[in-house]
Amino acid sequence: MTTDRRPYKRESEATRRDALILAALDLVGEAGPEAATVRAIADRAGVTPGLIRHYFSSKDELIRAAYRRLMEWLTRDSSVALLQADKGPKAQLAAFVRTSLRPPVVDPARLGLWAGFLNALRRDPEMRVIHDQGYRAYRDLLEALITALPRDADGAQCRRDAIACNAVIDGLWLEGSALPEAFAAGELEDIGLDAVSAILGINLKDMP
Repeated sequence: MTTDRRPYKRESEATRRDALILAALDLVGEAGPEAATVRAIADRAGVTPGLIRHYFSSKDELIRAAYRRLMEWLTRDSSVALLQADKGPKAQLAAFVRTSLRPPVVDPARLGLWAGFLNALRRDPEMRVIHDQGYRAYRDLLEALITALPRDADGAQCRRDAIACNAVIDGLWLEGSALPEAFAAGELEDIGLDAVSAILGINLKDMP
């Protein structure tokens, strides 16, 4: 007699925890936070509902971890270009702006995820902390790139410029993710580079 049993595979604690976070993200992206019930998350991750309590004290804690992961993804994927060989501060900043305004950062699914979490920011102070940390991580990286530029600007001005450039990139990311068909290939990147160049008083459009 034979059986069709799947071979047992022992997974690490980190792998199981990660599977629960990814399952929560999938559900929020598909139908909003209301769809991410404990049972639905467990079913999607292929575990029992009771196992969730082993890794997270509550569903809210799991949702916070999922939102933190989304914010980390957005900053990580915008920073991919910076891992390449450094061609100078202007080229680095130009590459960062371009990468922030093209897939996979500009993505309807990620916009849906981000929007799904927004309502929780109003009622959950810890979610606001996560949002603030994610925003500052991205803005601090942008500020460091701006500070490295060959121009006459003190720390306070660089901070203000980073806030302004971040707002431009955020707005274009929002529109591009909501209506990707409304923009020609590379159009968002070109607009972003024009706007950032104008704010900083330095031409980034001639950078490769």
